Amino acid sequence: MRVIVFLLVGIIVSFLDIILFKEKKWSKRVVNGLALTIGVNTISLFSIRFLLNKLYVLSPNNYRTLFVLKYVIFALFVGMFLLFIKGIVVKDISFEKNKKKETKLSKVISVVSVIFIAVGSFLFIGTSWFIDFFGKLTPEQFLFNFNSPVTGTASGVTDQAVNGPVLLLVTVLVCTIFLISTRFEMHWRGKNFFSDKSVKVILGVSSVAVLGFGVSYSVKELQLVAVYHAYFDDSSYIKDNYHAPKETKITFPTKKRNLVHIYLESYENSYFDKVSGGYMPKNLMPDFEKLYSEGVSFSETTKKGGPYQTYGSSWSVASMVNMSMGLPLKIPMNGNSYGKSGYFLPGAVSIGDVLYKEGYNQTIMFGADADFGGLTSFFTNHHDFKIYDWKYAKKIGKIPEDYKVWWGFEDKKLYDYAKEEMTDLASKNKPFNFTMENADTHFPNGYIEKGTPTPFDQQYANVIFHSQKQIVDFVRWIQEQDFYDDTTIVLTGDHLSMDKKFFRDFDKNYHRTTTNLILNGDFDNKDIKTDNRQFAPFDMYPTTLSAMGVKIEGNKLGLGTDLSSGDKTLIERDTLEKVNEELSKNSQFYNHEFVSERKNSQK
Repeated sequence: MRVIVFLLVGIIVSFLDIILFKEKKWSKRVVNGLALTIGVNTISLFSIRFLLNKLYVLSPNNYRTLFVLKYVIFALFVGMFLLFIKGIVVKDISFEKNKKKETKLSKVISVVSVIFIAVGSFLFIGTSWFIDFFGKLTPEQFLFNFNSPVTGTASGVTDQAVNGPVLLLVTVLVCTIFLISTRFEMHWRGKNFFSDKSVKVILGVSSVAVLGFGVSYSVKELQLVAVYHAYFDDSSYIKDNYHAPKETKITFPTKKRNLVHIYLESYENSYFDKVSGGYMPKNLMPDFEKLYSEGVSFSETTKKGGPYQTYGSSWSVASMVNMSMGLPLKIPMNGNSYGKSGYFLPGAVSIGDVLYKEGYNQTIMFGADADFGGLTSFFTNHHDFKIYDWKYAKKIGKIPEDYKVWWGFEDKKLYDYAKEEMTDLASKNKPFNFTMENADTHFPNGYIEKGTPTPFDQQYANVIFHSQKQIVDFVRWIQEQDFYDDTTIVLTGDHLSMDKKFFRDFDKNYHRTTTNLILNGDFDNKDIKTDNRQFAPFDMYPTTLSAMGVKIEGNKLGLGTDLSSGDKTLIERDTLEKVNEELSKNSQFYNHEFVSERKNSQK
């Protein structure tokens, strides 16, 4: 089959050679044909193998697939390019500057064509890169990040953007401008054959197609229709189902318990083996799994599972809002830009607000820059948290001024600093709330420390394996401290991993969920139903307080239901589809009560 394909390419190119160059002697036709067949196929195979990095270009299996058509098209382009070079060499093809004056209409068409190609290419290239790099993010996540502080991102994200879509887009624009601005006439054997006018016509028509395709592709892939509905629809669902903490009786035990809440970056139950409800042939989190026998974990099945990733909960900042406020993080409305102005959902009441009123000392710790996504404003507003982040670590001399690893400093340092901070909090005569988030398991591929064991073929798998051991070691340290008897530990995966390549071959029917585990809880109800629960991240809001021995009138706070109570959650009552549909709509109540900066009074 390979020989037939190569001969087919050679015959077509040789036929074009005869037509264009009028060679009459059969002996020369045969020689030229053999030379072109060998030359075109050799150059094509070399380019595909070494320039396009296709390793098995000569594999017989390829020539039984669509690869045949792709190869023929590619090789014919190579053949036409060689014939073009031959035409120049034998002087059948000549060029000269087009001296005719260009009309104003032509100039306008050229400018419009460049704009259309620029916009269409930007939409297609940008959308493709986002989906390839991040996976299919929800529209509210895009708009949230566009409207909130963007400092503090991992340097790798910026580097990959610059070296990928930015470079590609600039190349497309430079080539387009060069083609459309070059004035020339191409002559074939003395006659005008092709000119810049033809190029402008081709690019003009192509630009409309590029713009149309770019717009339709972005609208579909970025779910921009859903964005439209989020701005212009109005739903009373949040208003009808919101249980305001300020209007709900919340009773703390006489001896208040400490809270340690660890947000685990991209932690999924899929990392367990299939026997336990995961997807891995070999368990990536064997140490973490052993903790489950010591605590309470809720699942949507009888195996390890977790919450449904509902609308407005699918990235780190959003997960914190859901679990600490009982609310989704919705698209910024009415000009509010989460965090940029210093206010972040000023009308909502978080666990931080509740614990602040009860006299708790509170620390939030990240290895990243807390300014990213408006987290500085979030934890300053809600309420009186000490913010221990990458900038603070530099300020107190823990790391050098020029230190930057991954998102800031690596998890190994994070746990060391967390032990010091927690020891200090425990030494004070007050209950404490220590919240933190790790980051080494962030996409793409995670951050792998020097000396990390690598028992698996994929870096991300090795990062997860190492990270879960670090977490367990950290939990074991807490359990050895004097303050542990009065401390509840909550470990929650923040959202599904966005490392698209790691999950590329997953069965689409497998339901991915984030991890959840509560250790040393003091639930009032000792007979808790943990299996076959349909719940959302915002249900962790009242559940976390309940695990601290706090009694909540009606078992509901925000949109959340205390899972230990056995009461139905919104998903169990209304179905997941209904909840997501309503949360995706605009909510005037949400905008006015929670987002509006007029709601910045003390809570």
